[in-house]
Amino acid sequence: MNEVRIDKWMWATRIFKTRTVASDACKKNRVSVGGANVKPSRMIKVGDVISVRKPPVTYSFRVLDVTGNRMGAKLVPQYLENITPPEQYEILEMNKISGFVDRAKGLGRPTKKDRRELEQFTGDESDVVAVTSFDWDETFYEDAK
Repeated sequence: MNEVRIDKWMWATRIFKTRTVASDACKKNRVSVGGANVKPSRMIKVGDVISVRKPPVTYSFRVLDVTGNRMGAKLVPQYLENITPPEQYEILEMNKISGFVDRAKGLGRPTKKDRRELEQFTGDESDVVAVTSFDWDETFYEDAK
């Protein structure tokens, strides 16, 4: 086997979970070979460099061997070489670190602190006053009279 479809190869080497997801990525112009966007049916061969855009990062892989059969994760290094530049991983780390910091004020669910401040502002002290003794039978009989 000298050539294989790119969607099948990306699925087999575990770049994507399913072949359908790999095909969709190609159709959405997120996969390129040698800088040119490719269709899912594009045949790839040993030595091709594939770029896969999974926002915010663009991963790059060199094809070391072709296969159409899905494999275990331990066998993947025999079929591809990850040549993604370190800058891409730095972008990924920055996104992880930033987390919800970029969230604009007022968007999303309120935090506990926001809720407490709101309750303090409105004066809504929702403390439940506990009744120490209450006789249900006595109330029932009074209502029945």
